[in-house]
Amino acid sequence: MALAIGCSSFRVIHRVEALQWSSPRAAVISEFHLPMRSYEVKNRTNVDEIKSLRLITAIKTPYLPDGRFDLEAYDTLVNLQIDHGAEGIIVGGTTGEGQLMSWDEHIMLIAHTVNCFGGHVKVIGNTGSNSTIEAVHATEQGFAVGMHAALHINPYYGKTSTEGMISHFESVLQMGPSIIYNVPSRTGQDIPPHVIYDIAKSPNFAGVKECVGNNRVEQYVSNGVIVWSGNDDECHDSRWEYGATGVISVTSNLVPGLMRELMFGGKNQSLNSKLLPLMKWLFFEPNPIGLNTALAQLGVVRPVFRLPYVPLPLEKRLEFVDIVKDLGRENFVGEKDVQVLNDNDFIVLGRY
Repeated sequence: MALAIGCSSFRVIHRVEALQWSSPRAAVISEFHLPMRSYEVKNRTNVDEIKSLRLITAIKTPYLPDGRFDLEAYDTLVNLQIDHGAEGIIVGGTTGEGQLMSWDEHIMLIAHTVNCFGGHVKVIGNTGSNSTIEAVHATEQGFAVGMHAALHINPYYGKTSTEGMISHFESVLQMGPSIIYNVPSRTGQDIPPHVIYDIAKSPNFAGVKECVGNNRVEQYVSNGVIVWSGNDDECHDSRWEYGATGVISVTSNLVPGLMRELMFGGKNQSLNSKLLPLMKWLFFEPNPIGLNTALAQLGVVRPVFRLPYVPLPLEKRLEFVDIVKDLGRENFVGEKDVQVLNDNDFIVLGRY
């Protein structure tokens, strides 16, 4: 076949050659992008300091009526955690509604927390994402503003293979101490133990926040992996019967002193039983709906919600008043009497 182009002609000769097919292999260029990290920042916190934490609170993010952060209320919440013995806080986690923040808001809140409280409590920034490049970028920024450790979830929604999980975690573990978060009920995908054992070889691997249950906790502990319970209603047994180091807690936003006692005071089934109704109430609807409602009823934060979260119904708000009375108002954060808020007391924002 001849092709005429201008005054030239070309003859294309088709040859059939036997080619041996081989499976495509991903090309990984070693150190093509070096991690943006500072050893000055990293040296503030040794990974062993993170591994030793018993009570870590997944702190609530409160809002002003226009939807911006209420930093005065936030500072009060963090100070209450410090005063009652919490050793670490998760900033911008699920409880703190990091999923509703812009990355600018997210990094600003981490920076604010480090600046104001970093000398009194370990600041663990939730800089995880289902996009590896977002997770890498946010983690670089988080450590640059001084956070002590990062919290990382496995890629959700657009799920990946276990090999992809390992590569994802390896990409973010280069920056500094990190806790891996396994919560299949939210991500739709379990992080299997062999993935954890693989990435645990990293010197920056601190441990796992595990929500699958105590059998998994026991399995990890028996293999030398640090574990924090991610289930408040199981954390007492996780700590004292299955060997967990501690808990990353939602309930401690409300009763930090009692949660510290639960993690530090030895087996205490009586206290655990007293706390279970509160824990059950908190998770009647997906977290942080219950917590947001409770803190508003206690007068510690303004009753402002960013959609898609809305307050618990009146029936549950009435129930919370009874729970507070049963446990004792003095055990809860804040100084105001617990209130039953009406529907029109809440501000629910779709745009902010």
